[in-house]
Amino acid sequence: MKLIFAGTPEFAAFALDALILARQEIVLVLTQPDRPAGRGMKSLMSPVKQLALSHHIDVLQPTTLRDPLVQESLRRIGADMMIVAAYGLILPQAVLDIPRLGALNIHASLLPRWRGAAPIQRALLAGDRETGICIMRMDAGLDTGPVLMQEATPVADTDTAQMLHDRLAAIGARLVVNVVENIEKGTLQAQPQPEQGATYAHKISKADAKIDWMETAEAIDRRIRAFSPFPGAHAVIKGVELKMWRAIPEQTDSPSPSLQPGQVLAAGPQGVIVACGRGVIRLLELQRPGGKRLATADFLRGYSIIPGDCFGD
Repeated sequence: MKLIFAGTPEFAAFALDALILARQEIVLVLTQPDRPAGRGMKSLMSPVKQLALSHHIDVLQPTTLRDPLVQESLRRIGADMMIVAAYGLILPQAVLDIPRLGALNIHASLLPRWRGAAPIQRALLAGDRETGICIMRMDAGLDTGPVLMQEATPVADTDTAQMLHDRLAAIGARLVVNVVENIEKGTLQAQPQPEQGATYAHKISKADAKIDWMETAEAIDRRIRAFSPFPGAHAVIKGVELKMWRAIPEQTDSPSPSLQPGQVLAAGPQGVIVACGRGVIRLLELQRPGGKRLATADFLRGYSIIPGDCFGD
């Protein structure tokens, strides 16, 4: 089966690699244009482009798929199917109609929950106890197409977005190979998504990662894990914005009413304990601007935080 693969980040590279190993015929890879990154702002290839080139697969990097010339170049390939994973560009209906068997999407949630751009982070923020992967047929809606195959995975209390990403990427890679092979055999039927339970995973921003100390300790812990590694949960203390990478919610009832949410209760080698809207949280790994991520014991050797200090704006 002749496949076009469309994807950009590491999540998509997992799937492309699995399809290559399964000896599927990848005739073209679509990925986002190279972009400057890092301190030197050098132009970097996406993980998908790097993988494709290493296997001598043709790569196309349009800025839009609405261009009639781009669409015509895709038609000339005569692909049987398109596989899409975290591509980052809108696929108009004209493009979805090009492959003989349509387009499939690898989506990192149990649809219809968390349709949209940031399903992993939104699942963690909401405290979901499970999430998963759906392989679905793409239609004109946003992640609304019928589901061909899905697999759930539990969300642990210690999972970060990176940990969940890696687990889901591996599941997605395995499932998409299974789906393509079963479509070739004609043994797979898509199931329409129910509308009940549909939620939307809005794209994340730095503002989403700001700690609100009025939240419960558990909610703050989820926010820290949801934005690790990007963009990093953050809060300001003594005029400096610190990033928080690891924490433990230690107390679920409210501390003394005389304590202000965000107030530091203790600071030492075992962590920085902070009052929350309900409960307290122990911060275990911190980072200041220009510095490295450090365990609290090491962080406090170079940055003073003492009881009575208060996180705020």
